[in-house]
Amino acid sequence: MSCLPSIFISHGSPMLALEPQAPAHQFLRDLAGMLPRPTAILAVSAHWETVEPALSLAAQPATIHDFRGFPPALYAMRYPAPGAPALAHQAADLLAGAGFAPQLSPDRGLDHGAWTPLSLAWPAADIPITQLSVQPRRDAAFHAAIGAALRPLRQQGVLILGSGSFTHNLMEFRGQAPDDPVPDWVSRFADWMRAALVEGRTADVLAWDRLAPEARRNHPTPEHLWPLYSALGAGEPGRPARLLHSSIDRAILAMDAFAFD
Repeated sequence: MSCLPSIFISHGSPMLALEPQAPAHQFLRDLAGMLPRPTAILAVSAHWETVEPALSLAAQPATIHDFRGFPPALYAMRYPAPGAPALAHQAADLLAGAGFAPQLSPDRGLDHGAWTPLSLAWPAADIPITQLSVQPRRDAAFHAAIGAALRPLRQQGVLILGSGSFTHNLMEFRGQAPDDPVPDWVSRFADWMRAALVEGRTADVLAWDRLAPEARRNHPTPEHLWPLYSALGAGEPGRPARLLHSSIDRAILAMDAFAFD
């Protein structure tokens, strides 16, 4: 059984599922070919926020359309992957053993942070999946420790997939086109974070809010960055990240993706 890397991807707008011209869409279409087939997926989604880490026990997770104002075709999409309740229980045990207080949700479905990228990477929806929440009031080190506690799952062929956004300030959205120019405040942050990750400067990455330029402008609230830290923590300590993809969507959304081996 192959030990998979942990992965962070930027899921961007839900429209990514319907935009084959977007570079990130094509990257996600190709993602499955870059990895051994997972036995199951544990998706850490920025769109499930709880006080303590929570895992879904749903045997048949519903497809949650947690957005408004998009075309009907997006609301018609379903991702009928089977759930992974046994994996959820195992992950909860690992978290409890590391001193966390995990909770189990009996019926949480898949929000668009999970099903948008998965519908592109594994469109057959035949890999069992459970979802893990983020804790918006905790910090980067907390979420990295979550990932470290879950690291043994990789040895079982489980893909730990963090799904968030490398930059995420939707208050700056002004109807930009997908290929509009990237403002300096986005590129400065993304360039700094990308370099710190691929150079293995973990201490700097953990101190992103103090060290990265334009940190709070790119992440006024940090929930879309926390899945990156869980993926980082699940990787091998001291190893630099591998950049899998980098592009920009609608000027303000950096769509970077990384593997942590």
